[in-house]
Amino acid sequence: MFLGKSSKSKVYPVADRNLAWTVMSITNGSRMRIGIDIGGTKIEGIALDAAGIIVFRERIPTPAGDYAATVAAVAALVERIESNTKIPGSVGIGIPGALSPQTGLVKNANSTCLIGRPLDRDLAHALARDVRIANDADCFALSEARDGAAAGFPTVFGVILGTGVGGGIVVNRTPLAGPNAIAGEWGHNPMPGETAGMPACYCGRTGCIETYLSGPGLSADHRSATGQRLAPREIVAAADTGDPDAEATMARYERRLARALATVINILDPGAVVLGGGLSGIDRLYRNVPALLPVYVFSDRVQTALLPPRYGDSSGVRGAAWLWPESG
Repeated sequence: MFLGKSSKSKVYPVADRNLAWTVMSITNGSRMRIGIDIGGTKIEGIALDAAGIIVFRERIPTPAGDYAATVAAVAALVERIESNTKIPGSVGIGIPGALSPQTGLVKNANSTCLIGRPLDRDLAHALARDVRIANDADCFALSEARDGAAAGFPTVFGVILGTGVGGGIVVNRTPLAGPNAIAGEWGHNPMPGETAGMPACYCGRTGCIETYLSGPGLSADHRSATGQRLAPREIVAAADTGDPDAEATMARYERRLARALATVINILDPGAVVLGGGLSGIDRLYRNVPALLPVYVFSDRVQTALLPPRYGDSSGVRGAAWLWPESG
């Protein structure tokens, strides 16, 4: 679940699918959908057929801190996808930020070279077609709501627990954006129940949910309590072997996650919450957090399902492809 930086482009084989048959079916029916996920260290591109099956996938390194090179890299990736599949497609893009409805420029991006840039217009120009852009957490939630772990639930909250903490809301298989383009951004709400020693957040506030529930937040909490510098996976492994300090750290993490999710459930009342990001691979969360939710949720019973993702780290790029409507 923890991805390292790739040093070169990598094309992933597509299993259990005859590409020639897929190309013929797309030609005779719906248009192909291309999804692009722009991350801090990698850019991933896929082609989806009408049934939502990946027929081509490639990952390339993100040009670090270089906006023009990032636009060029995305354009070249789309060109390679269409060259390999022989089919033109719609293009949806997930980014670690959002387009401001007021200015049309990227805001709130942890890939800072994107901030203040008209990414949709620049990519539309480079690709000679319209593109659709959404926050990467919204794309994750959309993928899992359409045909992933939360398929069939009318309202889904998708959570990213990784280097940062984000979220996306999907209602009837449509991402909720809102007038400020911040729907689902629970990571920068205050952590409920914390009153002392609240850590500073990069956003300028203190005590944000992200500072507790991100991977770095988990490590920092363990270090504060024990003096030990351990990565999240090491903390989990130590807790699994009975280490009392690591177990206490994980218990604090689970209580905080339950309190933070309860605030969302009390407002949104989703049918399902799907966890994504590197920490979504911690199995004990799916056992322990649901048992804690009734303490904090304003209901006699909590029916909301807490689910691991079906598509893992490919959900974001799949959701980007699904930003275009059914008609393609």
